[in-house]
Amino acid sequence: MSDLFESSGLADDAPRPLADRLRPGGLDAVVGQDHLLAPDAPLGRMVARGVPHSIILWGPPGTGKTTIARLLAGAFDLHFEQLSAVFSGVADLKKAFESARARRRTGQGTLLFVDEIHRFNRSQQDSFLPVVEDGTVVLVGATTENPSFELNGALLSRCQVLVLRRLDDAALEVLLERAEDYYGSPLPLTDEARAALRAMADGDGRYLLGLVQELSGVKTVKPLDVAGLAEVVQRRMPLYDKGREEHYNLISALHKSIRGSDPDAALYWLARMLAGGEQPLYIARRLVRAAVEDIGLADPQAVQQALAAKDVFDFLGAPEGEIALAQCVLYLASAPKSNAVYKAFGAARRAAQEHGSLMPPAHILNAPTKLMQNLGYGSGYQYDHDAEDGFSGQNYFPETMARQNFYAPRETGFEREIAKRLDYWSKLRGKRGQEG
Repeated sequence: MSDLFESSGLADDAPRPLADRLRPGGLDAVVGQDHLLAPDAPLGRMVARGVPHSIILWGPPGTGKTTIARLLAGAFDLHFEQLSAVFSGVADLKKAFESARARRRTGQGTLLFVDEIHRFNRSQQDSFLPVVEDGTVVLVGATTENPSFELNGALLSRCQVLVLRRLDDAALEVLLERAEDYYGSPLPLTDEARAALRAMADGDGRYLLGLVQELSGVKTVKPLDVAGLAEVVQRRMPLYDKGREEHYNLISALHKSIRGSDPDAALYWLARMLAGGEQPLYIARRLVRAAVEDIGLADPQAVQQALAAKDVFDFLGAPEGEIALAQCVLYLASAPKSNAVYKAFGAARRAAQEHGSLMPPAHILNAPTKLMQNLGYGSGYQYDHDAEDGFSGQNYFPETMARQNFYAPRETGFEREIAKRLDYWSKLRGKRGQEG
């Protein structure tokens, strides 16, 4: 099966990226995706049955999406046609579809690989429906974005979505060994530098082999240590796109680590977001939300800590102000947790919608006019400060609405004290005949 360079008329010894030179020759040589390619996995079963169907490959860069598509074409003896949604338009799609129809008439099927398929607009995505439906093409779409958000429901219903994983350390080591076999010599790296090189790749096999290609021209007497490696190659920033799904994944991880009272994990996700260039104000807003949603009155100081962290960052800026965000993350993660306020307000909102526009009981209405006094506004109101224990026990719900308990403080932190007060007042209310 010809590859991209051969189909372009380039000689075998033409300059080519190492990642292309080491492209696997069979599905069993693809690393890191056994959950898809093993005999009992989705693609393994599909190849064994000998019946291809359209799929969407969703995963980070450098995990083998293009390679898998090429190998599937070979496994099913299909013509491999490749398009990029970044550079292709309606005319390119029509041409590809017409070519596929012509091949079909001669008994040759087509695997149409569309890279960055999420870049096509809705009408362009719809154009795939008839040719996928009638089997003119077997569509293999590749995307780094969540298909649920980026692809039409009609197209998704005709394709199986398969998720590729970022390459783990073991898979990256296999690629390093293959590169060493290709060059015929080991990489000039200490064990620590070799591990650092894998870490630099951040799960991207193509990027790793690009680094290896840079290292292949380095002449050194002794193996490079971590510092020496850093001088030769530049470490890229961790994969993080503030406008895409990763942005929401990491802020969710930070929030849930705080909620789960794991200060170390929370601090890690904070560092990841800051390293990726996230706006500190966005993080600060989420910290304030976590303080009121997941801690609340279990520690009333939590929200003050979150607001203070925002003010400190505004005052100091980066990088010093980032310490204030870190301090806040640690405070919130280690604080007692309670979502009682969050749940109570939700219950109260549902009750407000359910019961409509009920009037407050007459005895707690102000009566600034004679007419309102004659209508009974304010009649029978008891001033709580004059009552025994500073508590009258009167009913403050609408007269036609039964008393409800929305707020249930938990036995954590300061809410333990609140629970004692509410229990005391409930008993007083019962004694004074005001329950219900």
